Amino acid sequence: MIDIHAHILPAIDDGPETIEESIEICKVAANDGIKKIVATPHSKNGVYETKSVEIIKAVDVLNTQLLVNKIDIDILPGAEIHICEGLVENIENGDVLTINNGGKFILLELPFVFVPPGTDKFIFNLKSNGIIPIIAHAERITTFQRKPELLDQLVKIGARVQINAHCLTKRAIPGEKKCAEWLLKNRLVHFIASDVHSLNGRPPILSKALETATRIVGEEAARALVFRNPELIINGLDIY
Repeated sequence: MIDIHAHILPAIDDGPETIEESIEICKVAANDGIKKIVATPHSKNGVYETKSVEIIKAVDVLNTQLLVNKIDIDILPGAEIHICEGLVENIENGDVLTINNGGKFILLELPFVFVPPGTDKFIFNLKSNGIIPIIAHAERITTFQRKPELLDQLVKIGARVQINAHCLTKRAIPGEKKCAEWLLKNRLVHFIASDVHSLNGRPPILSKALETATRIVGEEAARALVFRNPELIINGLDIY
């Protein structure tokens, strides 16, 4: 499996504080069957402004340590980018990282409590410039919990949708679980990812969510959310 949303790099954002913590998270992920993880530290959210070069360096360091510890996981560079003005320019000049530094896909974070006016135009502008946004943890956004059908409009414009694995488990917050299941039933989910920050809360485990998704959409469609679709985008290929 491939996890495209993970705060796995040490001492960069609100993820693990040490390389040892990062390694322990990767051990759990490897035991769950995850082979690749896209490191997506927060970016442009007013708190974390980690430079691309620092993320790439941290990815290299972690990959080296995983080899030393014989953990069979490959870490790829990326970022979780908060919606902001000038994003196209920031991507073109290398200020923010796309998924696997491929220049095409970004993990786009929206505010939790509302969807900013003009988000549809914002996404259309990204798509017009060859950038495809993947809306991060859509089930956690209050607007989509109330009106999940709004995501259909954004998907038609060109966005893709990621939900967190945790929202499909027994420990999920009810509103998030209900929204995620609706999105799955209506084929508006393209990726399931962990959004791991630590071993507590949202662990780096996708298999349990895969089981739930399989019951909702069937095995082939569910497996695409953690196998085929992530593999395509880390290689710069769109899902459709």
